[in-house]
Amino acid sequence: MDSATQPVLALMGTTATGKTELAAALTEVLPIELVSVDSSLVYRGMDIGTAKPGVQFLKKYPHALVDIRAPTDTYSAADFCKDANQVIDQIRQRGNIPLLVGGTSFYFSALENGLPQLPAADPVLREQIADQAKKHGWAEMHKRLSKLDPKRATKIDPNDAQRIQRALEIIELTGSTVPLPGTDQARGGIPLIKMALAISDRSVLHQRISTRFEQMIEQGLQQEVEVLLSKGVPEDCIAMKMIGYRQMIDYLNGNTAFETMNAAATGATRQLAKRQLTWLRQHRGITWFLSDGLNSINNDVITKYVSEKLTGFGI
Repeated sequence: MDSATQPVLALMGTTATGKTELAAALTEVLPIELVSVDSSLVYRGMDIGTAKPGVQFLKKYPHALVDIRAPTDTYSAADFCKDANQVIDQIRQRGNIPLLVGGTSFYFSALENGLPQLPAADPVLREQIADQAKKHGWAEMHKRLSKLDPKRATKIDPNDAQRIQRALEIIELTGSTVPLPGTDQARGGIPLIKMALAISDRSVLHQRISTRFEQMIEQGLQQEVEVLLSKGVPEDCIAMKMIGYRQMIDYLNGNTAFETMNAAATGATRQLAKRQLTWLRQHRGITWFLSDGLNSINNDVITKYVSEKLTGFGI
């Protein structure tokens, strides 16, 4: 099989389901190299709030596309597709198998289905949209997008300023809605062998999310945010709008109490997990692996599945 058409392994799942640990375990028994599919892990210096694996873990189990951008940079799905395709080629040249692992649904979709051909950014229009957002807030801009392009709006978090701004910009420039990946207007794409992890009991997942945020607080999330701000990272930049960071900034600015901040971050993470699960359920060709969230998923079962899939494709 031509390497350009070889399927790529993809390990998906909602936040806090153990994808990273499983991916690491697979590298112990198969010639696999890991590629992060996580829009938050690309940023340097944003470690605690993104649940980024520790330095020693990443040294033992390297992940491509981690720590590749400054917090003040933007990183689009197009950037990801370009970087991921390059990394995938490099891994194959070394005779190994790429495994995509993460929870950023739009990145997976863009890589598998290709991205539509879109107009270049318009700095003046972007500034106008940003000014409107300063007046009304990004949540209100998201409502505007919902009226103009309902399908796209459902796939964008109300606090995702970068994607809201881009969607509104495209509508203004073209007079039409944003083409979705996989449509006739999209090009490119690579086949994926898709696996997904899920915790069968929602209450267990919610508890894991709460526990993880408590651990972030204990590990120094507040100090991490304070350091970023002291280094000149703007409060309103894209990276600082990520879950955990924006709630902590509200707390540091005296806008919320600590308990309110904690509840808001945990609630936002639960909503993220819900959106991730909804996205996964809507896509065909995914093989699911379930756990109760207390016991680890049987790695031997997944290893056997992956080995058989790779053999079937002659990889």
